[in-house]
Amino acid sequence: MRRVWVLVAVVLVVLAAGGIGPAAGEPAALTIYSGRSRDLVAPLFERFTASTGIQVRVRYGETAELAATILEEGANSPADVYFAQDAGALGALAFAGRLRALPEQILSRVEPRFRSADGRWVGVSGRARVVVYNTRRLRPEELPASIAEFAQPKWRGRIGWAPTNGSFQAHVTAMRLLWGNERTRRWLLGIKANGARAYRNNTAIVAAVGAGEIDVGFVNHYYLFAFLRERGPAFPARNYFFPGADAGNLVNVAGVGVVDTARAPAAQRFVEFLLSPEAQRYFAGETFEYPLVSGIPANPLLPPLAQIRTPQVDLNHLQALEETLKLLRETGLL
Repeated sequence: MRRVWVLVAVVLVVLAAGGIGPAAGEPAALTIYSGRSRDLVAPLFERFTASTGIQVRVRYGETAELAATILEEGANSPADVYFAQDAGALGALAFAGRLRALPEQILSRVEPRFRSADGRWVGVSGRARVVVYNTRRLRPEELPASIAEFAQPKWRGRIGWAPTNGSFQAHVTAMRLLWGNERTRRWLLGIKANGARAYRNNTAIVAAVGAGEIDVGFVNHYYLFAFLRERGPAFPARNYFFPGADAGNLVNVAGVGVVDTARAPAAQRFVEFLLSPEAQRYFAGETFEYPLVSGIPANPLLPPLAQIRTPQVDLNHLQALEETLKLLRETGLL
């Protein structure tokens, strides 16, 4: 009986707060295609439901795969929202006319460099590319000033990368934009000639660096912190940022867009929720990504986003993934 009264009390509190429940006319469920992993974002979806009363149905998968699925499903797609791990896939859907324009009140919460130029998607968290290195094998001053230098023979047998990973592929796209195809091809072949070990994802690379299998790896910055949280500060790996505005310092975004076939008006509420202080603090505290809304501080373990010297890359142009995949196939990496 006591349990029943507790539940009744919770319901009364919720109703009194007036913040729970879909708005009039909204369906009770929202379908989200998430290129972000369940481990990273499922708790965030639960918080959205708890604060709005709107249930979510989530289809998880690779970011590029889900974008392709939405394109194939056409007008019959059940997706209301596309939540991607990189700007390139969002740009591809926007270019295909499959994302609705977002209102300025949403877009203006994020710096222009982290959102679509035509308002079709918005970044919700920042993800920096870094070099993770083994602290028992290297000191920061022994690392090069540019990612280009890892193609030199001195790094033979010491590098890990993940050519099939979407984040790596987006990074190569950025390199093509900065360096051109031929220089990027030479770099890829140089790293390959150095006997770089291929891993399936960023987590496997960080684990390999910590285990001493390799000395360095190309990853997103936040994967290291899951290891530090689990194994403590003695875990022998740290992130390295290049000192200048190098191609190795790309800051990409995880972002979101409302699919043109969205049937749930709540889709926009979900986008707004991801930019709310609650969600932005979640990214900072739980996933160690960079909040993109001003006034929400990054995790104190991270260098401030404003201090990372990023290269001049328009994230809207990362949609040119097909050329990158072609280059990776030509160089024998896929």
